[in-house]
Amino acid sequence: MKYNPNEIEAKWQKYWADNKTFAAKNNSDKPKHYVLDMFPYPSGAGLHVGHPLGYIASDVYSRFKRHQGFNVLHPMGYDSFGLPAEQYAIQTGQRPEDTTRVNIDGGVDKEGNQIAGYRKQLDKIGFSFDWDREVRTSNPDYYKHTQWIFIQLFNSWYNKDSDKAEDISTLIALFEEEGNANVNAVCDDTIEGFSAAEWNAFAKEQQEKILLQYRLTYLAETEVNWCPGLGTVLANDEIVNGVSERGGYPVVRKKMTQWSMRISAYAERLLQGLNDIDWSESIKESQRNWIGKSVGAMVTFNLKDHSEVIDVFTTRPDTIFGVTFMTLAPEHELVAKITTAEQKEAVEAYIEKTAKRSERERMADVKTISGVFTGAYAEHPFTKEAIPVWIGDYVLAGYGTGAVMAVPCGDERDYAFANFFKGENGMPEIKNIIDKDISEAAFGGKEGFQLVNSDFLNGMGYKDGTQKVIAELEKINQGYGKVNYRLRDAVFSRQRYWGEPFPVYYVNGLPQMIDAKHLPIILPEVEKYLPTEDGLPPLGNSIKWAWNTLTNDVDFNEKIDNKTIFPLELNTMPGWAGSSWYWMRYMDATNENEFASAAALKYWESVDLYIGGSEHATGHLLYSRFWNKFLKDKGFAPTEEPFKKLINQGMILGNSAKIRRYNINLDGKTFVFVSANNQPEMKTALEGGCYLQFENENQISEVNGEKINEIGAQVIHVNIKLINEITNELDIEKFINDPLYSEYKNSIFIGENGEIITNNSDKIFVSREVEKMSKSKYNVVTPDDICEEYGADTLRLYEMFLGPLEQAKPWNTAGISGVFGFLKKLWRLYFDENGLIVNNDEPTKDNLKSLHKTIKKVSEDIESFSFNTSVSQFMICVNELSTQNCHSRAILEPLTIVISSYAPHIAEELWSALGHEGSIATVAFPKFEAAHLVESDKEYPVSFNGKMRFTINLPLDLTKEQIEEIVMKDERTQKQLDGRTPNKVIIVPGKIINLVG
Repeated sequence: MKYNPNEIEAKWQKYWADNKTFAAKNNSDKPKHYVLDMFPYPSGAGLHVGHPLGYIASDVYSRFKRHQGFNVLHPMGYDSFGLPAEQYAIQTGQRPEDTTRVNIDGGVDKEGNQIAGYRKQLDKIGFSFDWDREVRTSNPDYYKHTQWIFIQLFNSWYNKDSDKAEDISTLIALFEEEGNANVNAVCDDTIEGFSAAEWNAFAKEQQEKILLQYRLTYLAETEVNWCPGLGTVLANDEIVNGVSERGGYPVVRKKMTQWSMRISAYAERLLQGLNDIDWSESIKESQRNWIGKSVGAMVTFNLKDHSEVIDVFTTRPDTIFGVTFMTLAPEHELVAKITTAEQKEAVEAYIEKTAKRSERERMADVKTISGVFTGAYAEHPFTKEAIPVWIGDYVLAGYGTGAVMAVPCGDERDYAFANFFKGENGMPEIKNIIDKDISEAAFGGKEGFQLVNSDFLNGMGYKDGTQKVIAELEKINQGYGKVNYRLRDAVFSRQRYWGEPFPVYYVNGLPQMIDAKHLPIILPEVEKYLPTEDGLPPLGNSIKWAWNTLTNDVDFNEKIDNKTIFPLELNTMPGWAGSSWYWMRYMDATNENEFASAAALKYWESVDLYIGGSEHATGHLLYSRFWNKFLKDKGFAPTEEPFKKLINQGMILGNSAKIRRYNINLDGKTFVFVSANNQPEMKTALEGGCYLQFENENQISEVNGEKINEIGAQVIHVNIKLINEITNELDIEKFINDPLYSEYKNSIFIGENGEIITNNSDKIFVSREVEKMSKSKYNVVTPDDICEEYGADTLRLYEMFLGPLEQAKPWNTAGISGVFGFLKKLWRLYFDENGLIVNNDEPTKDNLKSLHKTIKKVSEDIESFSFNTSVSQFMICVNELSTQNCHSRAILEPLTIVISSYAPHIAEELWSALGHEGSIATVAFPKFEAAHLVESDKEYPVSFNGKMRFTINLPLDLTKEQIEEIVMKDERTQKQLDGRTPNKVIIVPGKIINLVG
């Protein structure tokens, strides 16, 4: 009976779907275990073999936990709002919801492209997902709850005294009773004080404006990353090297009124929470750096000839007497006010230039020094000396206060800046207040120095100096001690169509929340997905996008009267909105009234294991933790942290094929291709006595005797489907007939031996290079192709076998056949050509040893996520059992269970063939019995004068005397001694036997 993976896998995938084999229960006597994958964005390109790596690992773990008796929740869904779908809609005129649906479910898009569909691709690989809980963030029944969470954030403030979010009504009550003087809240820095009487006398609109300064989500004018090419604001993690990650469009800094999330309120809790979760240290460190806790002081510098002041946060208040100049961010609001007429032109030119650089680029570029003197001067709080005020793009408006008190003697960047502009107007000599030589470099240490030239701080070090200066600043009301965080509030608006609509309408320019019972507010139909002609976001193209407060429904714009019908918010939420809480929706995915019931949340609590890419180290993971903590404060989430354990899978890299191409016009032939293995001769003969002269393997210098400028080789990617994966030989016929390479039909191909290839006279080879798997590099291998040829179990085992889960590793299709051969060998333990050959024979000691080694190894490997070594052990075990000619049910039945987490389809088929009803999925995992690994005998090396001559197998419980007696009587010993008597017999039980003399 032959192993037929396609037939077996289709059969069992249908069985699992029909019987809902992997449906988790929200009330079970079993212990729970929640295993989650970072859900994918469903692009039209579909899955390549790199995508399922983490999914296979989580699936192996989930299946193992079911065998251990856990009630496992292992769901899957789609992060289906995103810029790519919108960009595709703009280019092709297709509705994003249509293309997204086709990308998930499969079918033909408007352009006639056949789309495999994520769901079908995932099903082919045999994942044990609970598909009854599938979520799609772009479905109204999902984003209804995202809108609801937004409303909760709007109606909340952060109370520093209770260290948690509270309902805005409690803040209003405080204002009504005692004003805001004693309110200890996370809020805007510009809030003015008011009494209870003043609050109660304020008009409703004024009260709403004040509350916006306290709410956890709020409207504010913010410096943002504006991408004109995409027509939207981008987060820092959506920008790479100063351009948008999607499309590579330029990004500029610009002020816009945006919704923001007050994530900064949770900075300390986000920092401390890292101590309580099982994540890699590198991910934790990334988050610590992003949060960026600093302890120091806030110092106020008055401005000469201006009523405004410059507030500066510094971690080194002890160096205040070394302030030589000040630097403001180019976008700082004071710049326009304080710049003198003489400096205005230079300052404005510099601001325009720096607006084209992203914050990330400015932070990373530590080599470029640039800046402009504003012409203004600040006043030192103690000495009253004039301090020149500069602008420089190494200072960012959103970090600290957007201002730096520059102390060049104690900071390398300030030192470089001061030296770069040395001698220019507005740059004084560096003040040295440290008893160290700074002629070559700044001294930035906090230990091993004393302060000098520092008035009342002379002779002090960092700690004493810091405490003293803070006390003195507080006395003159120009500073105080402060803890600061680099983490800034997150911009939460996008000027695009394909995202969650805000449940917000505007009355007199102030935001009002739509009552939760009227949710969802569904995206309207629009003709164009581009901004309007007057620059409004794409939702401005809708003719029906107004809120009727009488009917509580969306109405036509023409009816807006600002009395009962009001304009709706035109921005949409960012991509991270839906992904910041999705794991909770899986707990109760069909609940129409709540995002999840209290009972479901209490039962599942949080994710036990989360697997995904390290590219989400700060963005998604930080936002998710923030929303989870907020929902915990509001009494919804049961735990402080959403993900107990996090594992980042490495990337599977593609094995690209490349070939050298020369652009040359010779007898109507434009291109010459040269074999990768060929080091060309000085001349390569062509037809009719023509030849090419090669300078070296990368350059042609002469054609038919005519000297030419060196023609350099261009390396182009070749579709890996056009080569032999084992030999790397290019199929020229397929290559020139492929539509992708049709321009190369009349090319010259120089083969392995340096001769022109005619009628397969020679071979031409490509070179291989490990790169990121990408359609543009033509190195994509789809799981569908592998499953079709070898089966899903082969794909699953091979991906786990490639190497440690967390490391990047190259894909090599050539290795697939070995794993497929292993599965066929496993099959032959159970079947021959006539059918089942499993018997009831008593297993031998060797049989039991092979089995229990495997049980032990696989159990330990899965718990430690060392999946690659499990696959090795399976191969060892099957080889041993084959050698032992083992067909015993007592061995093969438990082996089927052990391997089922990795290769579930073949395991189900074998389990059924062994006479069992139902699925193997929840059968108890075999128990490891150590007794079967205890050696009862030993293969001793027998040596004569230290040289091993033969081996002898003896029971381990023999005494020295018994061992000596047996060895001396052995005929091989007698032959070696040849009548002699050894001087000494050395025996170490369990180790060696050595006869000396």
